[in-house]
Amino acid sequence: MIRFAVIGTNWITRQFVDAAHETGKFRLAAVYSVVLNRRSLSQMIIPSSICLPRWKRWRKATRSRRFISPARIPCISPRRSAFCSIKKHVMCEKPLASNLAEVDAAIACARDNQRVLFEAFKTACLPNFLLLRESLPKIGRMHKALLNYCQYSSRYQRYLNGENPNTFNPAFSNGSIMDIGYYCLASAIALWGEPRSVQASANLLESGVDAHGVVVMDYGDFSVTLQHSKVSDSVLASEIQGERGSLVIEKLSECQKVCFAPRGALMQDLTQPQHINTMLYEAGAFAQLIENHAVEHPGLSLSRATAKWLTEIRRQTGVIFPADDLTHPLTA
Repeated sequence: MIRFAVIGTNWITRQFVDAAHETGKFRLAAVYSVVLNRRSLSQMIIPSSICLPRWKRWRKATRSRRFISPARIPCISPRRSAFCSIKKHVMCEKPLASNLAEVDAAIACARDNQRVLFEAFKTACLPNFLLLRESLPKIGRMHKALLNYCQYSSRYQRYLNGENPNTFNPAFSNGSIMDIGYYCLASAIALWGEPRSVQASANLLESGVDAHGVVVMDYGDFSVTLQHSKVSDSVLASEIQGERGSLVIEKLSECQKVCFAPRGALMQDLTQPQHINTMLYEAGAFAQLIENHAVEHPGLSLSRATAKWLTEIRRQTGVIFPADDLTHPLTA
C-alpha cells in the first residue's frame, strides 16, 4: 500500500483522493491546506489528525513519516522540487510549471534525487485516448485536425465584477492556454510529437492573461489547429481528418466518445467504457511508476515538450508571468 499526501482540499483534490483509493494501491496519510474546510475534509473522509495547516510543520511531518511515499500538489507550485529534495515522489497537476526553465529544473531535481515526477495530464492515460491513437491509421493519409476545448469559466463573472480570481491572474501563471488549452496542445504532442513550428494568436484580458486563442501547429504534411477559450462555450467536437475518413472526439480532455466517420459511409462508434472518475487512470499510472521506481519515463518527455511549446505560444501572444525570467526572452 502506497501512503500519500496531498496539498489542498478543492474538488480536484477530493476527486483524485477517491480515484487513488479506488485503485486499491493508495492510502491517504496527510493533507495540507491553508484553510481547512470541514465540509471538504468530511467529503474526503479524512481524520483531522492528518490535517496540518502550517506548511513548515506539514513538510516536517511528511519528511519524518517514512511511510509517506508520494505527494500530489497543485499546478505551478514551487513545492514540487521541495518534495523531490526530501526523497518523495511527486505528482503535480498540469501544467507542471510556468515555463520551460522551471520544468527543466523540476525534472533535474527528480533525477538528482532518484524520485518519480509525474505531471497529471490524465487524458493521455484514458482508454479512449489510447484507442484514438491506435485508430489513426483508419483515416489514411492525414491532412488536418481541429482540437477544440472552449468552456466558460465559472470565475469569469468574478473577474468582470472587478475581483482577481486565480484563474485570470498572471501571478498564478494562469490563463486559457495554460489551463484548458493545455489539453489541446499536450494531446497533439502525445499523438504526433513536436511540430515544426507554431503560429499563435490570443485575446488578452486587462490582467495580462489570455481569455481565448488559436494555435496552428505545422507538421509539414499536415496541420493541427488548437482552439481554446475560458470566456465562451463550444459545442463543437474535436476532429482529425484524413483521406479515408475522420475521427471525431467528444470532450477531448475526457475522451467521452470516439467515432470513426469513413468517407461516404455511416459513422462508427469506437468508444470504450471508462470509469466515471477518469482520474483513476492517472492514479494507476502513477502507482505503477512508483512500484517500478521508473524515474525515467515517457511522461517526462511529453511534459518538457508541452512546456517548450507553451512557452513559445506565450512569447508569440505576449502573455508574461512574474515567474518568467525577464533577463532572458521567452524562447522554446
